[in-house]
Amino acid sequence: MVRLGPQDDATAITAAQLRAVVQRLIAAGPWTPGDPDITIVMHARYDVTRLAWVLRDLPVELVGRIRGDRVMRLPRPSLKEYALVYPQGGRPPKHGPEFRFNKPETWPEPAITTATDTTYCGKAEAQAWDRVHPRLAHRSARLQRDGELPIVEGTLVRVKVEHLSKEREAPPVWLWSSKTGADPADVDRCWQVFLREIRPGAHLQVHKTDSRLDHPETAYARGSGLLDLAPGRHAHPTPPGPAAGRRPPPPLGEADQARTPHPGPGPPRVQEHPIPPPLPRPCSPTSWRRSRTRPPGTKNRRPAPHYDVGKTVKRPETLKAIGRPGRSW
Repeated sequence: MVRLGPQDDATAITAAQLRAVVQRLIAAGPWTPGDPDITIVMHARYDVTRLAWVLRDLPVELVGRIRGDRVMRLPRPSLKEYALVYPQGGRPPKHGPEFRFNKPETWPEPAITTATDTTYCGKAEAQAWDRVHPRLAHRSARLQRDGELPIVEGTLVRVKVEHLSKEREAPPVWLWSSKTGADPADVDRCWQVFLREIRPGAHLQVHKTDSRLDHPETAYARGSGLLDLAPGRHAHPTPPGPAAGRRPPPPLGEADQARTPHPGPGPPRVQEHPIPPPLPRPCSPTSWRRSRTRPPGTKNRRPAPHYDVGKTVKRPETLKAIGRPGRSW
């Protein structure tokens, strides 16, 4: 764990930590060339697309949850498709149409659709779209970047179950994976790994004390390279104990002895030599200064202490703020 300062970049520090962990795994031998990529699961608070671009030289697949109000872009059309739509010509676009998560009318037909029966949540349906990417802008960490911004494509997955436990309504969950060209098995592994590794009860709440989804064996086969960055947060079922109001059974080979009645409360204990109360301390001006109160009628001549908690660094957020006006995309 690293404590961030006012000038630290959380995404850059996270990328450095992930790179160090993956390099140690490669050096130690758990991952060898030819094995599936290492899967890294993260919450919605992380910038999964930026981490995928920074760690693109490592054999990793990043899976992260994204908000339900995001807007991404579909892959740009080919030159032939663009010529059919715009016969008059013109400059081809860099991005495709908008994909608004909260507007189903902007969704094209999913490339992959899967359905999995679960134990407690009914049927889980997953829809996936390939090569979906965000439209980056020259802001925040990309403010000082020269040239065109990269296009970070991945697989967008939408998971919807019929109901939660106790027949509660389940909102959909949006996931983004840095892997492109995924097949149905990759899509199922993506959302099942996310629900298994992220803290139970935080998102779909489909498992409280144990996994409530039927995970196929292919999702966690040997060599899948699943990297768990949050150890100790998995569910640990409580060992079975005796029923309420019952004593635990005696060990094998021993007779059940009758419970002896607990003796009632006896007479109160009286100390042989009681401790006398402390004597009052004399009042002096020094003691008044050291105490939290002051004599009535006197002024407070001791101001409260102020502690320096650090200064927040204000960074420029636009190209105009750094003296480089122009387009932000």
